[in-house]
This record gives sequence, structure tokens and C-alpha cells, in this order.
Amino acid sequence: MKAVLFETFQEAPKLVTVPDPVPDAHGVVLKVAATGVCRSDWHGWMGHDSDIELPHVPGHELAGEVAAVGKDVRNWKIGDKVTVPFICGCGSCSECHAGQQQVCLHQEQPGFTHWGSFAEYVPIHQADLNLVALPEGMGFDTAASLGCRFATSFRAVIDQGKVRAGQWVAVHGCGGVGLSAVMIAAAAGANVIGVDLDPVKLVLAKEIGAVAAIDGHKADVPGAIREITRGGAHVSLDALGHPVTMTNSILCLRPRGKHVQVGLMLGEHAAPQVPMPKIVGQEIELLGSHGMQAHRYGAMLDMVASGKLDPARLVGERISLDEAPAALMAMDSFRSVGATVITRF
Repeated sequence: MKAVLFETFQEAPKLVTVPDPVPDAHGVVLKVAATGVCRSDWHGWMGHDSDIELPHVPGHELAGEVAAVGKDVRNWKIGDKVTVPFICGCGSCSECHAGQQQVCLHQEQPGFTHWGSFAEYVPIHQADLNLVALPEGMGFDTAASLGCRFATSFRAVIDQGKVRAGQWVAVHGCGGVGLSAVMIAAAAGANVIGVDLDPVKLVLAKEIGAVAAIDGHKADVPGAIREITRGGAHVSLDALGHPVTMTNSILCLRPRGKHVQVGLMLGEHAAPQVPMPKIVGQEIELLGSHGMQAHRYGAMLDMVASGKLDPARLVGERISLDEAPAALMAMDSFRSVGATVITRF
């Protein structure tokens, strides 16, 4: 099969031919129809993820058809159209038994713990636990964006932030994760404020539900949010993963507000300083959010089917597999609007 492979961190990946994968007993092999190019893939290519062993094929946001089935798989057959959370549970640990596969103690992540979806085929472990059937009529490009950015935002807003109608929600960073969070929080009835450096992304944020947009170049972003909200946001999300956006997110909250860290903080940003006097004095909650379990997809997909959510609006550029190396290396420049998706193999 064709695949994008890198043999050294921070050196240009290449399009190569490698052996086709085979399913393990509880797994499947998917023929990849679409896969997103995410900043998490960039972090992996930079060498920020200790799970990655070289040489490596990246890619973790994917959708496609079941091409081969392991002997112990019961719920899936060849030809089924599916997507998958980027965190695949083992099914055996205490967290999986509690339904919390997103923090599985022995999790598998395509594109990190094993070769990923920047390829014609990708293996998925524990298929009966981790695969999600695609709704009728959903395009593969849209479905690929669900596995990381959109599903991650759904859990961050709904399950972790517990956003309610009428609350003020700030979203710092309007890339794929942030725009997803804007759409989901607005659908939940919140008043959403989008923050970004790119005016084009702020325009899109308002088009999909934000009631206000703030230029991230402002000297006092938290102050601007507190002014608009008359006291601060109830829930604020750092959807980028940077010390500045993290700090702004915490400082923009009203007393007893919730900060949800969604963007990854890796490499030189792995241990940022936090404004502890604000956290202690105003009883601020700090929450992490890491993917979403396959069994929670139903709630999200019901909102898509009803028209309350439209993830297709957030699909940006569609590219070919041979364009993926350049797109991956450029992810830290934040030039793309919406999710860049590989759709031609």
C-alpha cells in the first residue's frame, strides 16, 4: 500500500510503498477513504510523543470501509462504513469497564502507538468496542473530522464543561477544535465568544454561532471577555494549547468558572505556569478533555442528524495523499481554515 512515512523526527516525510496491514484477532483493517491532517500529527512528527517508534506513519482522524476482519470480531463485516475515536480502548482495564475508554490505561492510538491513516489501509484494535457506524448520507470527509477534533470538542463542551443554555462560553483558538467547540456550545444554547488571531477564522466562528469575536492580538483578551460577559465566562476552553491561550482562558472566567484544556501542551509548553491566585481565590475548576468514547458518539450523531450540528461546515481543504507531507509540516503555521482532509489516495 501507499503510505506517508517519516524515518526521522522533523525531517520531511515521504510517500512510499509498505506492506499491507493484517487484522489482529479482535481487530479490523480499514480501507481509508478520508483522514484529517491535525496539529496532533504535527506534534508527533516533531518528536513530542513518546509512544511513536520510528519509522512511522502518522494519521489518527479517519473514516473508511472495513476491508478485513479478525476471527474474533462479531459486530462488523467487510464493506461496513465506519469511523473510530482516535483513542481506542483495550476493553479490559478498569477505565474501559467504567465506560471511560478515552482514558484507557492501555489505549491504542492509530498514528501514535502504531501506524496510522496517512495510508491506503490502517489496522484498528478491539473493533467491537471502538468502531462507530457512519450515519446514512454522511460523507467520509465529514466523518474523518469527527474522530479527533469534533468529538473531542463535543466531550469538552458537553461532558466536561457541562455547558448549559444561557451560559457564556469563551473559545480560545478557532482552528478545527475551536470552531467545533463554537458550533457545539452554540447548539447547546450558550452565548459563545470566539478568540483568534486570524480574522477569517473569526468570521467563520460568527457564522456558525458565536455571538462575539475577539482579535487575539488585543493586549487584554481576558478583560475584553469579562466586559462582554459582564463578569466573565462560565466556561472557557483553550482549544489551541499554548501558555498564552491557557492563561487567557483561566483569567477570563467569572468566580467558580470552568477552564477546559483541550489543546495539547507538549514539548516546550508541557509544564506551563498557571495563575494560581485566581484559581484558588475564585475556586476555578481546571478540567482536561481527551477524545471521546465510541459509545458517546450516538448523542453527537443524533444532533448532526437533527440539523443542530453541521460538521461538514468545518471541512476545509481536501488534498491528496502525496500532498500530505507538506500539509503536515505546515500545521504549526495555522494557515488552514477548518479541517484539512486527505480524500484522494
